[in-house]
Amino acid sequence: MSTYVYGITSGERAQLPEGLTGIGEPPRPVRLVTEAGLAAVVSDCPEELRPKRRDLLAHQQVLSEAGRKSSVLPMRFGSVCESDGDVVRVLTEHAEHYRSKLEQLTGRVEYNVKAVHQEDAVLHLVLAENAELRALAEANRKAGGGTYEERLRFGEKVAEAVRSREAWDADLVRDTLEPLAEDCRPGPESGGWFLNLSLLVPESAAERLLTTADRLRRAHPQLDLKVNGPLPPYSFVDS
Repeated sequence: MSTYVYGITSGERAQLPEGLTGIGEPPRPVRLVTEAGLAAVVSDCPEELRPKRRDLLAHQQVLSEAGRKSSVLPMRFGSVCESDGDVVRVLTEHAEHYRSKLEQLTGRVEYNVKAVHQEDAVLHLVLAENAELRALAEANRKAGGGTYEERLRFGEKVAEAVRSREAWDADLVRDTLEPLAEDCRPGPESGGWFLNLSLLVPESAAERLLTTADRLRRAHPQLDLKVNGPLPPYSFVDS
C-alpha cells in the first residue's frame, strides 16, 4: 500500500496526539516515519484518492495537530510515496534542505489577505474624487437619464475609475501589511478580488498584523479585507 505524506517535521520534537486519523473512509491512522533527524507525518493512502471535502479538511487537521508541538513543512494534498521505504529515502536524500526550511519556518505562520471593494462605498468615493464623473452624472440627470450612448459612456468612465482605485488600494494594502511580514507571496488572480497576498509572519507578530488590518478597514470604508489564518505556511514551502 502506498504512503500518504502530510508534512515533515523535526524528528526530535515530533509528537502526534493519540488516536489521530487522517484521510480515507474509514479514516487512516496517522503515524511518523523517522530518518536523518526528521519525521514525516504519514498514513496509508486509499486506493482511490480524490480531493473530497472531507479528505481536504482531514489533511488540514492533521497538519494543525502535528504543528502544535513543532514546525511542520506542509505537503500539498495528494503527496504520495510508493511505500514507507521511499519516504525514508526522500528524507535521507533531502535532509539538509528540509532542516534548513524547518529552521526558516520555526515559529512562523501564514496569513492570507484578500481585498475586494464595498460596491456602494467605492462608487461614492470615485464620484466624490472625480469632478468629470460628477458633471456627467448631473448632465444625465437633467436630461432625464440621458441617451443610451451617454449612459454607456458614463458607465465606462465609472468602471475605469473603479479599476484605478483598485490598483491604488492594492498598493495601500501591500504597503501597510508587507512590512509586518518576513516574506510575501502573491496568490492566484481572480475576478473575485483585486488583491490576493500571502504573508509569512512570526507567531509573536500575528496580533499586530490583525490589528493593523482592522485599522485599515476602519480608515478606508471602501475596503473589504478578508484575513484568513493562522495557516500552515503552504505558500512558502518549495515543491
